[in-house]
Amino acid sequence: MSIHVTLKKRSKLSAIASLMLCASVLPYTTACATEADFWPAAESPVKKDAAQEAQIKEIISRMSVEEKVGQIMQVEIQYVTPDDIIKYHVGSVLNGGGSLPNRNKHATPGEWLALADSFYKASMDDKDGGVAVPIIWGSDAVHGHNNVIGATIFPHNIGLGAMNNPELMKKVGAVTALEMRATGIDWTFAPTIAVAQNDRWGRTYESYSEKPEIVAAYARAMVLGLQGVPGTDEFLDVNHVVATAKHFLADGGTEDGDDQGDAKISEKELRDIHSAGYTAAIEAGVQTAMASFSSWNGTKMHGNKYLLTDVLKGRMGFDGLIVGDWNGHGQVPGCNNASCAASVNAGLDLFMTIEDWKKLYANTLEQVNAGEIPMARLMMRWPVSCASNCALVCSRRACRLRAVSRGKTISLAGRKTVR
Repeated sequence: MSIHVTLKKRSKLSAIASLMLCASVLPYTTACATEADFWPAAESPVKKDAAQEAQIKEIISRMSVEEKVGQIMQVEIQYVTPDDIIKYHVGSVLNGGGSLPNRNKHATPGEWLALADSFYKASMDDKDGGVAVPIIWGSDAVHGHNNVIGATIFPHNIGLGAMNNPELMKKVGAVTALEMRATGIDWTFAPTIAVAQNDRWGRTYESYSEKPEIVAAYARAMVLGLQGVPGTDEFLDVNHVVATAKHFLADGGTEDGDDQGDAKISEKELRDIHSAGYTAAIEAGVQTAMASFSSWNGTKMHGNKYLLTDVLKGRMGFDGLIVGDWNGHGQVPGCNNASCAASVNAGLDLFMTIEDWKKLYANTLEQVNAGEIPMARLMMRWPVSCASNCALVCSRRACRLRAVSRGKTISLAGRKTVR
């Protein structure tokens, strides 16, 4: 026992000494390697469910490598067809800003819904012998369902933050979720929980506040409004959507406010200022997070294993999936838009890919088969998607499907949905 205690003390002293040495010989702009327990621990209220775990394990056991690789592709809607979804088993689609059904900016909610249903039906086509996994559609509904004509539009985040009213933000999230579901979309890339530190940053309007405590309060409220309250019947029901905490991490802390730039700050500042919203979002049950285009002291977030895996998924207790941002993986050194094993190995669970997605699929499949991407990366944290008859519930080591079948059918904007 005394030997064990002595070793623990030595280990602790060694870690302290390493930190002191790092701080004394390196400039503050240089990242010092530290242990993840430097970061705050958080706990999601969405708990592991043995039956769901068993369901997901059984689904994965029947999937081919090709299907699994297809599931980690999120493709922009202008570059994918329902036939592609059948052939490649695509796990997710998204619409970027200004990307609309048939490129029609006046597309009606019914047209959005029809496109969503076409993707859903394709994902459930198992005539090729594959496993039917419902697709999930993500959209930038960041201040209301702002891509859809007729939707309720709220002020930009900087204006919402100025009112300093978290309870009202919960209502904003609930309205946004309801209007998204009416168009067949299940997932919003919101809230943005950047803590802007330089007003020269061109996306300062996306930040609620320069104060971490306000951003944290808003993050919690928006996640609850969008997803519903965990542990209640409303959580991810037909009136709610999956939320995203973004952009991890320090997109609002880059040098000179450079968009997609480098946050040249200490790890203490990174933690104390820029992670506050993530702790709050995790404790509200947020199901996804998005990696930032930016870097921390020279390391692109899309390739930062320490922050994505050791800190976010490990120490901070985030058990959902991490999605990339608009070809962000292509900015990692040694990668391009069509190939990036480094991002998957760093902790990215879902590529957000645009025109090069078929090349990315082929290269990723080759990298998995060659062992460059361990098969465990496709097994540990699996983005089992959802559409009209299910909800995405990510907990602990996997994203699992939570069927919400209760024998009652309701109509949501003309769409029959099992509840």
